[in-house]
Amino acid sequence: MTIRVLLADDQALLRSAFRILVDSEPDMEVVGEASDGAEAVRLAGEQRADVVLMDIRMPGTDGLAATRLISADPALAQVRVVILTTFEVDDYVVQSLRAGASGFLGKGAEPEELLNAIRVAAGGEALLSPAATRGLITRFLAQGDVDDGRDPAHSGRLDTLTGREREVLIQVAGGHSNDEIAERLEVSPLTVKTHVNRAMSKLGARDRAQLVVIAYESGLVRPRAD
Repeated sequence: MTIRVLLADDQALLRSAFRILVDSEPDMEVVGEASDGAEAVRLAGEQRADVVLMDIRMPGTDGLAATRLISADPALAQVRVVILTTFEVDDYVVQSLRAGASGFLGKGAEPEELLNAIRVAAGGEALLSPAATRGLITRFLAQGDVDDGRDPAHSGRLDTLTGREREVLIQVAGGHSNDEIAERLEVSPLTVKTHVNRAMSKLGARDRAQLVVIAYESGLVRPRAD
């Protein structure tokens, strides 16, 4: 099955480079290019894109606004957004995930990292680069006492999780893959995936990336200063 990729960036040179890279892979193809967010939203539907590589800073409708529009449209429920930006360690990380992005990757990433991000997003998983994960944790550390920043809505919904689902959520927030979590908890990867899916459903999370945000905002996970 070919992964249909839409490129959204206001720099034509970068779009050309991404197109060459993506089209070189046998399991994916570029189905369109957008130079602003509004065009990205339109083309996502018209071209039946599976994954949108979305720049944040674009004229007019920016990448964050476009991601929110895509996430809020039931007709685009199959579309996954991977944010690509040079700004990888600030509030853009949290804003992107809240907007509904499935991943966040710096433009300085290696080609294989980008191609892997597309495949991961298309498969319904979420991806955060190590630098983006550090930025996410740093953002919560900057708030001081995490208890003061808790979201009561998220905290209340945690009561619906089983003990094992909480354990898995903590591991997800730590940036661990299903295989790593399975090894840590001595269960099968399939069991971990089941617990992750149930937690997403109970907490109203679009994907794994938003689970990370909920885990921190609810106070279930406390970032370490080291």
